[in-house]
This record gives sequence, structure tokens and C-alpha cells, in this order.
Amino acid sequence: MRPSSSEPREPELPLPSPGVPSITLAAIIAVIAWVSIFAQTDVTIDRTLARGLTVLDALARMTSYLTNLTVLACALCFSCVALRRQRTPLTRFFRQPTVITAVVGYMAFVGIAYNLLLRGLWTPTAFRLLLNESLHSVLPMLCALYWVLFVPRFHLRLRHWLGWLVYPLAYLAVTFWRGSLSDFYPYPFIDVDTLGVKHVVVNAALLFGGFVMLMAVFVGINSRRRR
Repeated sequence: MRPSSSEPREPELPLPSPGVPSITLAAIIAVIAWVSIFAQTDVTIDRTLARGLTVLDALARMTSYLTNLTVLACALCFSCVALRRQRTPLTRFFRQPTVITAVVGYMAFVGIAYNLLLRGLWTPTAFRLLLNESLHSVLPMLCALYWVLFVPRFHLRLRHWLGWLVYPLAYLAVTFWRGSLSDFYPYPFIDVDTLGVKHVVVNAALLFGGFVMLMAVFVGINSRRRR
């Protein structure tokens, strides 16, 4: 079924006449995200090889962490926003306000979850400290700032809400499946071997509920913006 012609058309980012600050901030976010994910990959490969494992093992370990996957999505998204002259299906997809809102929400969730649940579990120093703060503090804050300043009000539909939930649900499903095969769980609060299935299911439900509440905040802010 084709949508009605009276249905409001979603704006695309950047807007037809974007200001220099909008493009500049998107480019800064993209650069930090790409540098951070490549640096994290290098660190992970070095540590994995030192344990006698392979590069493929390192990449498997990299993709098991929600932070790494989300920062990669952030890098792609804001690269598409910053490259305003590119008109490909990928750039058009990531420039949709509903999509960039999802990516910003994921980044905000990563930052909040890390700082509330994981920060006290280790104390990185020097380069690892800089990298850790870039991934879990700097990028989430910059993404939220971009959303507040430059993402216009958009018409939210149920399919957008449901689409936002696919990523966290898919991540949990794949993580539990991979963990059942390898006995590796990237985060202590979803470690089935240590906590047991019942405890982990409760933790996963609480985390998912927290994500839904966070996205509800974005929805509430969006609904109160002027068109």
C-alpha cells in the first residue's frame, strides 16, 4: 500500500540549508567515532594475539561488545550526515531524523550504562583512559548535543518505536547464543555461567526497560518541539 500524499514527509539531515555548526559538529563526531573504533580494534587485536589467539578471535571479541557496535553505527551515521553532497541509499537512510534519533539513543544508553554499572570495575590509564572516555563519555555527550541542537521535530509512528527496539533485542539474542557456544559473555551482569539463567533474564529485562524509558525521553522532547 502506498502512503497517502497528505502524510507528512520526514525531513532529511542535514537540512537543505544546513549551517556550518551543524556540519562541523557532525564531522567532529564522525572523526572521533572512527578514530576510537580503529584504536579499540588495534588494542583488542594486540591483546588477543598476545594470548596466542588469532585476528579472527579478536574481531569476534570486538563485535561482542555493545559499545563497539554502537560506536561503529555512530561513525557511519554521522559520516553520512556530514557528507551532505552524497545522495546514496545509505546516506539517505542515516539522515532520517528517526534513524539518527535511534543512533543517538543507543549512544546515550551506552554512556549511561557504562558510567552507572561498569566504571568502577577497572581503572584504565594513559592511552586506554583517553580511549575509554572517548567511547563512553565524549561521544555520547556530543551525539546528544547534536540531537538537541540540530535534529528537527519529526512525526513519530509506531513502526519507528518498534524499529528502535530491534537493535537491543537482537544484540541480547546474539550475545546469549554466542555465549552458549563459547562460554564468553562481554558484561558481568549478563554472564549466565556466573549468575545463572534466571538472574541474567531479570538483568536483561531491567536493562531493556531502561532503554525503553530512555527512548521515551527522546519521544517526549520531540513531541514538545516546535515544528
